[in-house]
Amino acid sequence: KLIRIDDHIGIAIAGLTSDARVLSNFMRQQCMTSRLLYNRPLPLSRSVTAIADKAQVNTQEYGRRPYGVGFLIGGCDETGPHLYEFSPSGNCLEYYAMSIGARSQSAKTYLEKHFESFLDCDLDTLIKHGLHALRDTLQQDKELTILNTSIGIVGQNHPFEIVEGDRLSSYLAKMDPKEDPSSQPQASPMETDP
Repeated sequence: KLIRIDDHIGIAIAGLTSDARVLSNFMRQQCMTSRLLYNRPLPLSRSVTAIADKAQVNTQEYGRRPYGVGFLIGGCDETGPHLYEFSPSGNCLEYYAMSIGARSQSAKTYLEKHFESFLDCDLDTLIKHGLHALRDTLQQDKELTILNTSIGIVGQNHPFEIVEGDRLSSYLAKMDPKEDPSSQPQASPMETDP
């Protein structure tokens, strides 16, 4: 689930879609206000701080519930590319690579193994890494298809773009084949004392 916020910001959501809509509309309003008042895009750090402050208030006031959604906020401003994780408590942390949602730990493991090579990668290779990490989160009998996958791309001189549908098939075709679990070496049995 990807949502475009502005030309330089997009989010990926995990959780309640209705809460994501409320918070994404708030972020859009912040971006439009910056363009109207200052005639420039909102710095990503300011957008993240505003959304974190809004969410944190709900954790300390009686009778209000925390938002039931987590985000990955990706964007590029004058300071370069950024990726933040937003949690319902109002915490926002910046990462080189991150995943959220169901079964995201296997994607985090993949990203942790490969993140040091990301600086030297071109766009197609970065997309390939992202798709491999996403594939690791799927159940064993599932595969990535144009029906269950979307890609968000943003960068210097490249406005936020969501790639899905038929345009996605060329990226899926470039993926390395999935390793067969039966081809991996089996662990030797443990020795036991008699």
